[in-house]
Amino acid sequence: MKCLLISSESAQVLFYWTDQEFEASLKHRFENLVEQHRETSPAFEDSINTLFAPLLISCITLNEKISDTYTSVVSENNYLFIVHQFGECTYVAVNGDGSESEDDLRRKIFVLKKIIDVCFGLVTLDTNILKKKLRPQDTEQRCKVWKMLQNLLMTYSHLREEDQSFLVEAVERLIHPQLCEQCIELLDRHVVQQINSSMERANEEVVHSFILVHTKLLAFFSSRNASSLRPSDLLALILIAQDMYPSDHNLESPIVKDLDNTAITEEVYAPTLSSGAGGGESLEGSSYMSQFTHSMVQVAEDSLQAFELFPSGSSTPKRVFLDANLKDNYCPMMPHNMYCMSLWPGISLVLLTKVPSSHVAVTLYQLLDAFSVLEAKLSDGQELGSTSRIYPNIPDLRQRMDKFIKAVGVPKRQVKLQSAWVEFKNKAFSKPDSVKSQELLQACRNVKSQLCLLYQQYFLLKPAGDSQHLSVNLQTKTLKIVQEKLMDWKDFLLVKSKRNTTMISYLREFPGLIHFIYVDRTVGQMVAPSLNISEKSTELGKGPLASFIKSKVWSLVGLGRRYLQKGYTTLTFRDGDYYCCYFLWFENETGYKLPVIELPVLSDDSAPIGTLTGDYYRKLLRYYGKNHSLEVIKCFELLTIHLGVIPTEFVVQQCSDLVRKLWEPSRIPLL
Repeated sequence: MKCLLISSESAQVLFYWTDQEFEASLKHRFENLVEQHRETSPAFEDSINTLFAPLLISCITLNEKISDTYTSVVSENNYLFIVHQFGECTYVAVNGDGSESEDDLRRKIFVLKKIIDVCFGLVTLDTNILKKKLRPQDTEQRCKVWKMLQNLLMTYSHLREEDQSFLVEAVERLIHPQLCEQCIELLDRHVVQQINSSMERANEEVVHSFILVHTKLLAFFSSRNASSLRPSDLLALILIAQDMYPSDHNLESPIVKDLDNTAITEEVYAPTLSSGAGGGESLEGSSYMSQFTHSMVQVAEDSLQAFELFPSGSSTPKRVFLDANLKDNYCPMMPHNMYCMSLWPGISLVLLTKVPSSHVAVTLYQLLDAFSVLEAKLSDGQELGSTSRIYPNIPDLRQRMDKFIKAVGVPKRQVKLQSAWVEFKNKAFSKPDSVKSQELLQACRNVKSQLCLLYQQYFLLKPAGDSQHLSVNLQTKTLKIVQEKLMDWKDFLLVKSKRNTTMISYLREFPGLIHFIYVDRTVGQMVAPSLNISEKSTELGKGPLASFIKSKVWSLVGLGRRYLQKGYTTLTFRDGDYYCCYFLWFENETGYKLPVIELPVLSDDSAPIGTLTGDYYRKLLRYYGKNHSLEVIKCFELLTIHLGVIPTEFVVQQCSDLVRKLWEPSRIPLL
């Protein structure tokens, strides 16, 4: 069955499905159907099947016959269709009003794939199960799933248009080392340690915790045994948090509004610390407590409001699947519980907990990976001969599988897995001539499907009466503690998130520099001056100038990606009254710039360059590191916009000096 997702109010519609049997033709009444059927009724679903049949049938036929297909189609009425296949699933993105390009739509397809992976985990390896998860039989449940995907995709679209961190797909930190250090200590002592030592945690263990101010990261803390969190997963979590608690910049405190008429300087944003808080003192004893002292009236108000911060059902965590690279094991979709709590509008606390049965996910991934490799070899048409010749580790796989089935037992939900495994063993270890390759392939797929079902039962289906998560009381207590500690900083944080880095602090050293974005791709964090075009007064002045500069920045990022896709790491050009530059380079751990190499040229149907869309930079680091196995390789990007009157040689020199100025702060560990 197909999965349908309407992502906007009119022509721009994204459809995703897994069924390959659609019929009929594309017609211009497509938009009318969207307008007439706001509710996802069966009739509307059937109409979509009918309209998109020729596109899918031709795409699938080309793929099956000549192992090639088109990636985009433009119809007579100028509708743009982007098609991409992930395994047996076909994703189609459509735009009819010209507001989005081919790259925009392809990027949304890959972001949606990332969202689905984070939300559904390893069941995405089985098409039939994924169909049922994306299109449940129950109409109400189906609407919930589609609404969830729709909201996340629309939130991403909004953030990518307004937020520089989602434009370049890197995490932006609030730059205030003292406050960040205090908050990391807060997360360690008063959040992670207290929760993990509490009897109300229901066998869950907090492994990561962080505080967000809008989309910017204030502080991040991981427990000692936690796996590192990849930048792509952290961005996905920030996206989910923003979807749960959207930023409303109209809800500003009086202090924020008063600052609109204040001269913009770096010093104006530093609030006076409470008595007893020295500039560089360690956070010990009463000194730590006094730094966040506030009035008893505010404490009382927060105590009353704390119980209202959990609307109906919000205390129940959201299950997410993240990349986990543990000491002895690896699982690309390890189940975690995500608790997102709103401290105040625009400020959130996020907790990630490890579920008690996470060790089962590691074993299931290892088995699924082994059967996927075996399935690929059998699908390639290799002669059956000896099974061990096709897959040399088959004896080890047999031993691990027998051990796993024995460990999980054989209740009703494991009976089918055991019978599928017995059938596979009978075929795989019989005489080579007695079993056809196609039969063994089908038996392999049956085992793989049953493993995915078991994964679903463990991590995606909630048993009746199950409430195994952090208690509401524990969540409320944690929320109150963090609110009390951050009360004096609340207004400052809201201002700082809007004016995190200002160009004023760079103009004296870099005259003619209008804007820059500096990204450390190794850890996935960025530094850039704020672009607040919605404010009455900005560094770029009033009126259309701020919007004009913003459009230049967005255009430069897109152009830089297009040239990077072709293998270019440097781009400089004059654009009217401005001079634009893009640089990508590699360094070792000491900051020594490494030689430039020829980067691979990407095809048009490859994943768009980014972090959420396939973690391009992680792959690029592995590619470059093949010839530097003894060094720690780091990757950086810099985008700059200068006034066009600045001589070219000065622009290039300024870029080099700017990198040296920014390099030291970037070494502050993010995770």
